[in-house]
Amino acid sequence: MKIVALFSVKGGVGKSTLSACLAHVAATQSGRRTLLWDLDPQGASGWLLGVEPKAGAKARKSLAAASLADLIQPSIWPNLDVLAADRSLRRLEADLAGEDSEKRLKRALKPLEDRYDRVILDCPPGLTELADQMFRAADLIVVPAVPSPLSGRAVAQLRAHLADEMKSPPPLLPVYSMVDRRKSIHKAALDDQPDWPVIPYASAMEAMAATRKPVAAGPAARAVNGLWAAVERQLLG
Repeated sequence: MKIVALFSVKGGVGKSTLSACLAHVAATQSGRRTLLWDLDPQGASGWLLGVEPKAGAKARKSLAAASLADLIQPSIWPNLDVLAADRSLRRLEADLAGEDSEKRLKRALKPLEDRYDRVILDCPPGLTELADQMFRAADLIVVPAVPSPLSGRAVAQLRAHLADEMKSPPPLLPVYSMVDRRKSIHKAALDDQPDWPVIPYASAMEAMAATRKPVAAGPAARAVNGLWAAVERQLLG
């Protein structure tokens, strides 16, 4: 089982949409037994895949007890399950400040090792204690960012944070999202970081909020497929 965390320092960069799309591609095109764990209290990525949290579900309590399996639900796609976010996650940060919490999230995932090949974590934005938990659990961190002069700086700051907090931090895979090549600031950012994968701004991605299904065709779908191929190359080394 390999764990991929999608993380952004701030919101509004298409992180949850990309999480849902990558989980879908991992399951349907790579044939990986895939779990999308929506850890963002807004619950967008699970919702985009048509999955709501179970009535009375409290992911926060299940994480503390390392008993997540009861909250996992199948999606309509083969090989793709979802652990949907619920409002209890808003209080998870305080729980993780206690003793012996450094690798609690990683321990909670361990019982699922024989059940899944890939776990996609949709992380809430911001460098918090919960973020550090996700970093310790992850084999790879995908960092979506809207093209701007600050994007490279934000990724450099994240690398520095990981180096300070961990002896062997997971690799980062920055990706430009919501790219509009008609904008000069976007073009300049792409020229500055030509090796970063690119996810174009596309109405098909926005339409996911109405269809509650991942993009399946067109430039955005091809870009997501290419990004997942890059993720797999990183994971397989």
